[in-house]
Amino acid sequence: MAVVSGLIRVMEKAARKAGGKLRRDFREVEHLQVSRKGPSDFVSKADQQSERTIWDELRAARPDWGFELEEGGTIEGDPTKPRWVIDPLDGTSNFLHGIPHFAISIAAQEPKLDGSGWGDVVAAVVYQPVTDETFWAEKTRGAWLQDARLRVSSRRNLSDALIATGIPYQAHGDFAEWSAILAAVGPQVAGIRRFGSAALDLAWVAAGRYDGFWESDLQPWDTAAGCLLVREAGGFVTDYKGRSAPIHADQVLAGNDAIHSRLHKLVAEALKAAA
Repeated sequence: MAVVSGLIRVMEKAARKAGGKLRRDFREVEHLQVSRKGPSDFVSKADQQSERTIWDELRAARPDWGFELEEGGTIEGDPTKPRWVIDPLDGTSNFLHGIPHFAISIAAQEPKLDGSGWGDVVAAVVYQPVTDETFWAEKTRGAWLQDARLRVSSRRNLSDALIATGIPYQAHGDFAEWSAILAAVGPQVAGIRRFGSAALDLAWVAAGRYDGFWESDLQPWDTAAGCLLVREAGGFVTDYKGRSAPIHADQVLAGNDAIHSRLHKLVAEALKAAA
C-alpha cells in the first residue's frame, strides 16, 4: 500500500474539493454560463470556479509557491520554491456537451538549481471527478491509482496496441501533420482513440489502459502531471524527435519502451515523408 506524502495529500484535497463542485455543475451543464475566449475554445463558469477553489487550497497550504494557471496565467512566488502547474478542467468541451470524461490536473515543479528556469516535476495528481479516480505520482516513488501501483502496459507489438491521440480542430494544431501520422500509425495498431482530455490520456497510459499516445499543440498545464505519471509508471515521454524534457506540450509521444520506440519510428518517418 502506498504511503501518501503530505504534498500529495494537499494536492488531492484541492482536486477533490474542486471536483465535487464540478460534479454538481456537470449535472446542471445546460444551465452553465458560458463565454467564448477564442475559436472553439469555451471557458465556463465551472472552469473558473474550479481554478479558484484549487488556488485557494494550495495557496493556504504553500503560501510562497507560484502558480502557472490555465485561466489565471502566471502568478509569481518565491523563485527558490516550486510552483503549481494547474489545469482546473481538462476536457472542457466534453464537460460543456455533457460527456462524462474530464479531469483536474495539478503538478508541482521545482526550479532549476542555477535559477535559469523550471526543472523537474516532482509530484502529480490527475483527478477524474465522475469516476472518483485519483491518479498520482511522486518523483522516484512510483505512480498510483488510489493505493494501487500503476505500471504501463506490457504489450510489445503495435498490432496489439490501443493508441490515444488528440485531433487538431479549429485554430488548434496542424491537421496535415496529424493526418500524416495517422496514416502511418493507423494501419499498424489495434485501435486509435480520441476522448478529449490529454491529462487523462497520459494517466491511462500510466495505468496500462492505453499502450501509447501522441498529440501536439498542447499547453504545459495539459501534460505536466501526466508526463510524471507515465515516467513513474515505467514509461517514456518525449517529443517527436525523441528528446526528453520535464514537461512536453508542443509534441508529446508516450508509451512503454517498446511501443514508444515503434511509434517514434513511425512518427519520424511520417513527418519526413510529409516534409
